[in-house]
Amino acid sequence: MIIGKDIIDQYNTAGVENFNTDFDFLQNKLTKSGANVSEIVNKIADFQVAIPSWALGAGGTRFGRFSYGGEPAVLEQKLDDVGLLHALTHSAGAVSLHIPWDIPSDVSALKESAKSHGLVFDAMNSNTFQDQPGAKQSYKFGSLNSVNEDSRAYAVEHNKEVIRIGKELDSKSLTVWLADGASFPGQLNFQTALSNTEKSLKEIYADMPEDWKLFIEYKPYEPNFYSTTIQDWGTSFMLANACGERAFTLVDLGHHLPNTNIEQIVATLMYKGKLGGFHFNDSKYGDDDLTVGSIKPYALFLIFNELVYGIENNKNNPYPAWMIDASHNIKDPLEDLLQSLEAILIAYAQALLVDQKALKTAQLNNDVVAAQDILQNAYRTDVRPLLQAARLQSGAALDPIAAYRNLKVRETLISERGWAKATGL
Repeated sequence: MIIGKDIIDQYNTAGVENFNTDFDFLQNKLTKSGANVSEIVNKIADFQVAIPSWALGAGGTRFGRFSYGGEPAVLEQKLDDVGLLHALTHSAGAVSLHIPWDIPSDVSALKESAKSHGLVFDAMNSNTFQDQPGAKQSYKFGSLNSVNEDSRAYAVEHNKEVIRIGKELDSKSLTVWLADGASFPGQLNFQTALSNTEKSLKEIYADMPEDWKLFIEYKPYEPNFYSTTIQDWGTSFMLANACGERAFTLVDLGHHLPNTNIEQIVATLMYKGKLGGFHFNDSKYGDDDLTVGSIKPYALFLIFNELVYGIENNKNNPYPAWMIDASHNIKDPLEDLLQSLEAILIAYAQALLVDQKALKTAQLNNDVVAAQDILQNAYRTDVRPLLQAARLQSGAALDPIAAYRNLKVRETLISERGWAKATGL
Protein backbone atom coordinates (compact mmCIF):
# COMPACT_ATOMS: atom_id res chain seq x y z
CA MET A 1 0.00 0.00 0.00
CA ILE A 2 1.29 3.46 -0.92
CA ILE A 3 -0.07 6.68 0.56
CA GLY A 4 0.61 9.49 -1.89
CA LYS A 5 0.99 13.15 -0.97
CA ASP A 6 -2.26 13.95 -2.79
CA ILE A 7 -4.14 11.60 -0.47
CA ILE A 8 -2.55 13.16 2.61
CA ASP A 9 -3.24 16.69 1.36
CA GLN A 10 -6.85 15.75 0.82
CA TYR A 11 -7.08 14.28 4.31
CA ASN A 12 -5.45 17.37 5.87
CA THR A 13 -7.97 19.75 4.32
CA ALA A 14 -10.61 18.97 6.93
CA GLY A 15 -8.28 19.72 9.85
CA VAL A 16 -6.44 22.82 8.64
CA GLU A 17 -8.89 25.34 10.10
CA ASN A 18 -8.65 23.94 13.62
CA PHE A 19 -4.88 23.66 13.25
CA ASN A 20 -4.55 27.30 12.24
CA THR A 21 -6.50 28.40 15.31
CA ASP A 22 -4.44 26.27 17.69
CA PHE A 23 -1.11 27.13 16.09
CA ASP A 24 -1.75 30.89 15.96
CA PHE A 25 -2.59 30.90 19.67
CA LEU A 26 0.52 28.93 20.63
CA GLN A 27 2.78 30.86 18.27
CA ASN A 28 1.71 34.20 19.73
CA LYS A 29 2.24 32.92 23.26
CA LEU A 30 5.67 31.46 22.57
CA THR A 31 6.84 34.46 20.55
CA LYS A 32 6.02 36.77 23.47
CA SER A 33 8.19 34.58 25.68
CA GLY A 34 11.12 34.98 23.28
CA ALA A 35 10.95 31.61 21.50
CA ASN A 36 11.86 31.36 17.82
CA VAL A 37 8.86 29.34 16.69
CA SER A 38 9.88 28.91 13.05
CA GLU A 39 13.29 27.58 14.10
CA ILE A 40 11.65 25.11 16.51
CA VAL A 41 9.25 23.91 13.83
CA ASN A 42 12.15 23.40 11.41
CA LYS A 43 14.06 21.35 13.99
CA ILE A 44 11.01 19.17 14.60
CA ALA A 45 10.56 18.68 10.86
CA ASP A 46 14.21 17.65 10.49
CA PHE A 47 14.15 15.12 13.36
CA GLN A 48 14.26 11.54 12.04
CA VAL A 49 13.93 8.30 14.00
CA ALA A 50 14.92 4.88 12.66
CA ILE A 51 12.40 2.04 12.69
CA PRO A 52 13.83 -1.44 13.40
CA SER A 53 12.99 -4.04 10.80
CA TRP A 54 11.64 -6.44 13.44
CA ALA A 55 9.07 -3.97 14.83
CA LEU A 56 6.58 -4.01 11.94
CA GLY A 57 4.86 -7.18 13.16
CA ALA A 58 3.08 -7.86 16.42
CA GLY A 59 5.44 -8.24 19.36
CA GLY A 60 5.14 -11.02 21.85
CA THR A 61 5.92 -12.49 25.21
CA ARG A 62 7.67 -15.71 26.10
CA PHE A 63 4.18 -17.27 26.27
CA GLY A 64 2.59 -16.19 23.01
CA ARG A 65 2.37 -13.90 20.04
CA PHE A 66 -0.88 -12.73 18.48
CA SER A 67 -0.90 -11.52 14.89
CA TYR A 68 -2.81 -8.47 13.67
CA GLY A 69 -2.92 -9.68 10.12
CA GLY A 70 -1.33 -7.93 7.18
CA GLU A 71 2.11 -8.28 8.77
CA PRO A 72 5.13 -8.13 6.44
CA ALA A 73 6.26 -11.57 5.34
CA VAL A 74 9.48 -10.42 3.64
CA LEU A 75 11.98 -7.63 4.11
CA GLU A 76 10.68 -5.68 1.12
CA GLN A 77 7.25 -5.52 2.75
CA LYS A 78 8.85 -4.27 5.95
CA LEU A 79 10.34 -1.37 4.01
CA ASP A 80 6.89 -0.72 2.55
CA ASP A 81 5.51 -0.45 6.10
CA VAL A 82 8.26 1.94 7.19
CA GLY A 83 7.43 3.89 4.04
CA LEU A 84 3.82 4.14 5.24
CA LEU A 85 4.98 5.47 8.61
CA HIS A 86 7.26 7.97 6.93
CA ALA A 87 4.54 9.14 4.53
CA LEU A 88 2.20 9.79 7.45
CA THR A 89 4.77 11.49 9.72
CA HIS A 90 7.88 12.44 7.71
CA SER A 91 9.75 11.51 10.90
CA ALA A 92 10.57 7.86 10.20
CA GLY A 93 13.10 8.30 7.41
CA ALA A 94 15.42 5.43 8.32
CA VAL A 95 15.28 1.68 8.85
CA SER A 96 17.57 -0.35 11.09
CA LEU A 97 18.09 -3.95 9.95
CA HIS A 98 18.51 -6.88 12.32
CA ILE A 99 20.69 -9.69 10.97
CA PRO A 100 20.13 -12.62 10.42
CA TRP A 101 16.38 -11.97 10.74
CA ASP A 102 16.46 -9.67 7.72
CA ILE A 103 19.30 -10.56 5.36
CA PRO A 104 18.70 -8.85 1.99
CA SER A 105 18.30 -11.26 -0.92
CA ASP A 106 18.76 -8.51 -3.52
CA VAL A 107 20.69 -5.52 -2.20
CA SER A 108 20.22 -3.36 -5.30
CA ALA A 109 16.47 -3.91 -5.35
CA LEU A 110 16.24 -3.24 -1.62
CA LYS A 111 18.14 0.04 -1.96
CA GLU A 112 15.84 1.09 -4.78
CA SER A 113 12.81 0.25 -2.65
CA ALA A 114 14.18 2.28 0.24
CA LYS A 115 14.90 5.21 -2.06
CA SER A 116 11.36 5.14 -3.42
CA HIS A 117 10.08 5.59 0.13
CA GLY A 118 12.62 8.28 1.02
CA LEU A 119 14.40 5.95 3.46
CA VAL A 120 18.05 5.37 4.37
CA PHE A 121 19.61 2.46 6.25
CA ASP A 122 20.59 3.35 9.80
CA ALA A 123 22.62 1.20 12.22
CA MET A 124 22.94 -2.51 11.53
CA ASN A 125 22.13 -4.87 14.41
CA SER A 126 23.86 -8.20 15.00
CA ASN A 127 22.30 -11.15 16.81
CA THR A 128 24.39 -13.39 19.04
CA PHE A 129 21.68 -13.93 21.65
CA GLN A 130 20.07 -16.94 20.02
CA ASP A 131 21.23 -19.93 17.98
CA GLN A 132 20.08 -19.94 14.37
CA PRO A 133 19.12 -23.07 12.40
CA GLY A 134 22.25 -24.84 11.21
CA ALA A 135 24.55 -22.86 13.52
CA LYS A 136 28.03 -24.40 13.82
CA GLN A 137 28.51 -23.02 17.35
CA SER A 138 26.14 -22.30 20.24
CA TYR A 139 25.67 -19.10 22.23
CA LYS A 140 24.01 -20.93 25.12
CA PHE A 141 26.84 -20.03 27.47
CA GLY A 142 27.90 -16.79 25.84
CA SER A 143 29.03 -15.30 22.56
CA LEU A 144 31.65 -12.53 22.64
CA ASN A 145 32.43 -13.38 26.27
CA SER A 146 32.43 -17.16 25.86
CA VAL A 147 35.12 -19.35 27.38
CA ASN A 148 34.83 -21.38 24.18
CA GLU A 149 37.20 -19.83 21.68
CA ASP A 150 35.28 -21.27 18.73
CA SER A 151 32.01 -19.71 19.95
CA ARG A 152 33.72 -16.34 20.33
CA ALA A 153 35.22 -16.55 16.84
CA TYR A 154 31.83 -17.55 15.43
CA ALA A 155 30.18 -14.52 17.08
CA VAL A 156 32.91 -12.17 15.88
CA GLU A 157 32.57 -13.47 12.33
CA HIS A 158 28.80 -12.93 12.46
CA ASN A 159 29.37 -9.27 13.37
CA LYS A 160 31.84 -8.95 10.51
CA GLU A 161 29.21 -10.38 8.17
CA VAL A 162 26.72 -7.78 9.42
CA ILE A 163 29.27 -5.07 8.63
CA ARG A 164 29.71 -6.43 5.10
CA ILE A 165 25.96 -6.36 4.52
CA GLY A 166 25.74 -2.87 5.99
CA LYS A 167 28.46 -1.57 3.67
CA GLU A 168 26.43 -2.70 0.68
CA LEU A 169 23.40 -0.81 2.03
CA ASP A 170 25.39 2.37 2.78
CA SER A 171 24.87 2.01 6.52
CA LYS A 172 27.52 3.65 8.68
CA SER A 173 27.26 1.94 12.07
CA LEU A 174 26.95 -1.35 13.92
CA THR A 175 25.01 -1.88 17.15
CA VAL A 176 26.10 -4.72 19.43
CA TRP A 177 23.84 -5.92 22.22
CA LEU A 178 24.92 -8.94 24.23
CA ALA A 179 22.80 -11.36 26.21
CA ASP A 180 26.06 -12.73 27.61
CA GLY A 181 26.13 -13.26 31.34
CA ALA A 182 25.44 -15.78 34.08
CA SER A 183 22.31 -17.18 35.67
CA PHE A 184 24.07 -18.53 38.78
CA PRO A 185 26.97 -17.50 41.02
CA GLY A 186 30.21 -19.15 40.04
CA GLN A 187 29.03 -19.87 36.51
CA LEU A 188 31.70 -17.61 35.02
CA ASN A 189 34.69 -15.57 36.06
CA PHE A 190 33.70 -11.91 35.78
CA GLN A 191 37.15 -10.71 34.77
CA THR A 192 37.62 -13.42 32.15
CA ALA A 193 34.19 -12.69 30.68
CA LEU A 194 34.95 -8.96 30.46
CA SER A 195 38.41 -9.57 29.01
CA ASN A 196 37.02 -11.90 26.34
CA THR A 197 34.31 -9.37 25.46
CA GLU A 198 36.85 -6.57 25.10
CA LYS A 199 39.07 -8.65 22.83
CA SER A 200 36.10 -9.65 20.68
CA LEU A 201 34.81 -6.08 20.36
CA LYS A 202 38.29 -4.83 19.41
CA GLU A 203 38.44 -7.43 16.63
CA ILE A 204 35.01 -6.32 15.35
CA TYR A 205 35.99 -2.66 15.60
CA ALA A 206 39.16 -3.27 13.61
CA ASP A 207 37.07 -4.72 10.77
CA MET A 208 34.83 -1.65 10.45
CA PRO A 209 35.37 0.92 7.68
CA GLU A 210 37.00 4.15 8.79
CA ASP A 211 33.73 6.08 8.48
CA TRP A 212 31.72 3.63 10.62
CA LYS A 213 30.76 3.83 14.29
CA LEU A 214 30.38 1.01 16.82
CA PHE A 215 27.52 1.34 19.33
CA ILE A 216 27.78 -0.80 22.47
CA GLU A 217 24.57 -1.42 24.42
CA TYR A 218 24.30 -2.39 28.07
CA LYS A 219 21.65 -4.05 30.18
CA PRO A 220 21.55 -4.90 33.92
CA TYR A 221 19.67 -8.19 33.58
CA GLU A 222 17.78 -10.50 31.21
CA PRO A 223 18.03 -13.09 29.86
CA ASN A 224 20.70 -13.77 32.49
CA PHE A 225 19.47 -12.65 35.90
CA TYR A 226 22.54 -13.10 38.10
CA SER A 227 24.87 -11.03 35.96
CA THR A 228 25.29 -9.59 32.50
CA THR A 229 28.76 -8.91 31.16
CA ILE A 230 27.94 -5.38 29.92
CA GLN A 231 25.62 -4.50 32.77
CA ASP A 232 25.75 -0.69 32.88
CA TRP A 233 26.78 2.47 31.06
CA GLY A 234 30.15 2.55 32.81
CA THR A 235 31.12 -0.86 31.45
CA SER A 236 29.95 0.10 27.96
CA PHE A 237 31.86 3.39 28.23
CA MET A 238 35.01 1.54 29.33
CA LEU A 239 34.73 -0.92 26.44
CA ALA A 240 34.09 1.90 23.94
CA ASN A 241 37.22 3.69 25.13
CA ALA A 242 39.19 0.45 24.84
CA CYS A 243 38.03 -0.01 21.22
CA GLY A 244 38.76 3.50 19.97
CA GLU A 245 37.41 6.94 19.16
CA ARG A 246 34.70 5.61 16.80
CA ALA A 247 33.17 3.37 19.47
CA PHE A 248 30.35 4.74 21.61
CA THR A 249 27.83 3.82 24.27
CA LEU A 250 24.23 3.25 23.21
CA VAL A 251 21.48 4.05 25.71
CA ASP A 252 18.26 2.02 25.68
CA LEU A 253 15.60 3.49 27.97
CA GLY A 254 14.50 0.04 29.15
CA HIS A 255 18.01 -1.14 30.00
CA HIS A 256 18.15 0.30 33.50
CA LEU A 257 17.15 -0.69 36.98
CA PRO A 258 13.95 1.02 38.24
CA ASN A 259 14.30 4.75 38.98
CA THR A 260 17.79 5.05 37.49
CA ASN A 261 18.60 8.68 36.67
CA ILE A 262 18.92 8.16 32.91
CA GLU A 263 19.15 11.87 32.14
CA GLN A 264 22.32 12.09 34.25
CA ILE A 265 23.81 9.15 32.31
CA VAL A 266 22.97 10.95 29.05
CA ALA A 267 24.59 14.16 30.28
CA THR A 268 27.74 12.36 31.43
CA LEU A 269 28.20 10.46 28.17
CA MET A 270 27.66 13.57 26.04
CA TYR A 271 30.10 15.52 28.20
CA LYS A 272 32.69 12.84 27.44
CA GLY A 273 31.72 12.68 23.76
CA LYS A 274 30.66 9.04 23.98
CA LEU A 275 26.89 8.96 23.47
CA GLY A 276 26.49 7.31 20.09
CA GLY A 277 22.90 6.16 19.92
CA PHE A 278 19.56 6.08 21.66
CA HIS A 279 16.81 3.45 21.73
CA PHE A 280 13.39 4.76 22.72
CA ASN A 281 10.75 2.80 24.64
CA ASP A 282 9.08 2.94 28.05
CA SER A 283 8.75 0.67 31.05
CA LYS A 284 6.98 0.13 34.34
CA TYR A 285 9.04 -2.71 35.78
CA GLY A 286 12.01 -3.51 33.55
CA ASP A 287 12.73 -3.81 29.86
CA ASP A 288 9.00 -3.79 29.08
CA ASP A 289 9.49 -2.28 25.59
CA LEU A 290 6.26 -0.32 25.95
CA THR A 291 5.15 2.52 23.70
CA VAL A 292 7.42 5.54 24.16
CA GLY A 293 6.03 8.04 26.65
CA SER A 294 3.19 5.78 27.80
CA ILE A 295 4.44 5.42 31.39
CA LYS A 296 7.02 8.13 32.20
CA PRO A 297 6.54 11.10 29.86
CA TYR A 298 8.17 13.59 32.28
CA ALA A 299 11.28 11.42 32.52
CA LEU A 300 11.39 11.34 28.72
CA PHE A 301 11.22 15.14 28.65
CA LEU A 302 14.05 15.44 31.19
CA ILE A 303 16.17 13.11 29.08
CA PHE A 304 15.48 15.21 26.00
CA ASN A 305 16.40 18.33 27.91
CA GLU A 306 19.87 16.85 28.40
CA LEU A 307 20.01 15.67 24.79
CA VAL A 308 19.12 19.13 23.46
CA TYR A 309 21.66 20.75 25.77
CA GLY A 310 24.33 18.23 24.80
CA ILE A 311 23.74 18.59 21.05
CA GLU A 312 24.18 22.35 21.43
CA ASN A 313 27.11 22.37 23.88
CA ASN A 314 29.04 19.11 23.43
CA LYS A 315 30.42 19.43 19.93
CA ASN A 316 32.85 16.60 20.72
CA ASN A 317 29.87 14.24 20.75
CA PRO A 318 28.52 13.04 17.37
CA TYR A 319 24.88 13.62 16.56
CA PRO A 320 23.15 10.60 18.13
CA ALA A 321 21.51 7.84 16.12
CA TRP A 322 17.83 7.56 17.15
CA MET A 323 15.80 4.35 17.01
CA ILE A 324 12.51 3.10 18.45
CA ASP A 325 12.93 -0.16 20.36
CA ALA A 326 9.35 -0.72 21.48
CA SER A 327 7.17 -3.74 20.94
CA HIS A 328 3.87 -4.81 22.44
CA ASN A 329 1.52 -7.71 22.01
CA ILE A 330 -1.90 -6.05 22.11
CA LYS A 331 -1.60 -3.09 19.70
CA ASP A 332 -1.52 -2.72 15.98
CA PRO A 333 2.29 -2.46 15.60
CA LEU A 334 2.10 0.43 13.14
CA GLU A 335 -0.21 2.41 15.42
CA ASP A 336 2.15 1.67 18.31
CA LEU A 337 5.06 3.09 16.29
CA LEU A 338 3.01 6.17 15.36
CA GLN A 339 2.28 6.78 19.03
CA SER A 340 5.96 6.39 19.86
CA LEU A 341 6.99 8.85 17.17
CA GLU A 342 4.45 11.34 18.52
CA ALA A 343 5.76 10.99 22.09
CA ILE A 344 9.38 11.41 20.98
CA LEU A 345 8.63 14.57 19.04
CA ILE A 346 6.51 15.99 21.86
CA ALA A 347 9.37 15.53 24.35
CA TYR A 348 11.84 16.98 21.86
CA ALA A 349 9.65 20.02 21.20
CA GLN A 350 9.12 20.60 24.93
CA ALA A 351 12.87 20.44 25.51
CA LEU A 352 13.43 22.99 22.75
CA LEU A 353 11.18 25.37 24.70
CA VAL A 354 13.36 25.29 27.82
CA ASP A 355 14.94 28.70 28.40
CA GLN A 356 18.49 27.44 28.91
CA LYS A 357 19.88 30.89 29.78
CA ALA A 358 17.26 31.41 32.49
CA LEU A 359 17.84 27.88 33.75
CA LYS A 360 21.59 28.48 33.96
CA THR A 361 20.98 31.70 35.90
CA ALA A 362 18.70 29.90 38.34
CA GLN A 363 21.30 27.18 38.81
CA LEU A 364 24.09 29.68 39.44
CA ASN A 365 21.90 31.42 42.01
CA ASN A 366 20.86 28.12 43.61
CA ASP A 367 17.27 29.11 42.91
CA VAL A 368 15.76 25.64 42.99
CA VAL A 369 12.16 26.83 42.74
CA ALA A 370 12.85 28.88 39.60
CA ALA A 371 14.78 26.01 38.01
CA GLN A 372 11.89 23.62 38.59
CA ASP A 373 9.36 26.10 37.22
CA ILE A 374 11.41 26.69 34.06
CA LEU A 375 11.46 22.97 33.30
CA GLN A 376 7.85 22.31 34.21
CA ASN A 377 6.52 25.31 32.31
CA ALA A 378 8.10 23.88 29.16
CA TYR A 379 6.84 20.39 29.95
CA ARG A 380 3.27 21.57 30.56
CA THR A 381 3.08 23.37 27.23
CA ASP A 382 0.84 21.61 24.70
CA VAL A 383 3.30 21.48 21.81
CA ARG A 384 1.16 19.35 19.49
CA PRO A 385 0.40 22.34 17.20
CA LEU A 386 4.17 22.65 16.66
CA LEU A 387 4.31 19.01 15.56
CA GLN A 388 1.35 19.60 13.25
CA ALA A 389 3.06 22.66 11.77
CA ALA A 390 6.19 20.60 11.09
CA ARG A 391 4.13 17.86 9.45
CA LEU A 392 2.13 20.28 7.35
CA GLN A 393 5.38 21.90 6.25
CA SER A 394 6.80 18.48 5.29
CA GLY A 395 3.68 17.17 3.56
CA ALA A 396 2.79 14.68 6.30
CA ALA A 397 -0.58 14.07 7.97
CA LEU A 398 -1.75 16.53 10.63
CA ASP A 399 -2.94 13.59 12.75
CA PRO A 400 -1.09 10.44 11.63
CA ILE A 401 -3.10 7.92 13.67
CA ALA A 402 -6.44 9.39 12.61
CA ALA A 403 -5.26 9.33 9.01
CA TYR A 404 -4.06 5.75 9.38
CA ARG A 405 -7.48 4.69 10.61
CA ASN A 406 -9.51 6.78 8.19
CA LEU A 407 -7.47 5.43 5.28
CA LYS A 408 -8.05 1.88 6.59
CA VAL A 409 -4.38 0.98 6.31
CA ARG A 410 -4.55 -2.19 8.41
CA GLU A 411 -7.61 -3.45 6.58
CA THR A 412 -5.87 -2.86 3.27
CA LEU A 413 -2.72 -4.66 4.42
CA ILE A 414 -4.78 -7.65 5.54
CA SER A 415 -6.51 -7.82 2.18
CA GLU A 416 -3.14 -7.65 0.42
CA ARG A 417 -1.12 -10.00 2.65
CA GLY A 418 -3.51 -12.16 4.58
CA TRP A 419 -2.87 -13.31 8.14
CA ALA A 420 0.73 -14.50 8.08
CA LYS A 421 2.95 -13.44 10.98
CA ALA A 422 5.92 -11.18 10.36
CA THR A 423 9.35 -12.71 9.90
CA GLY A 424 11.98 -12.27 12.59
CA LEU A 425 11.61 -12.48 16.36
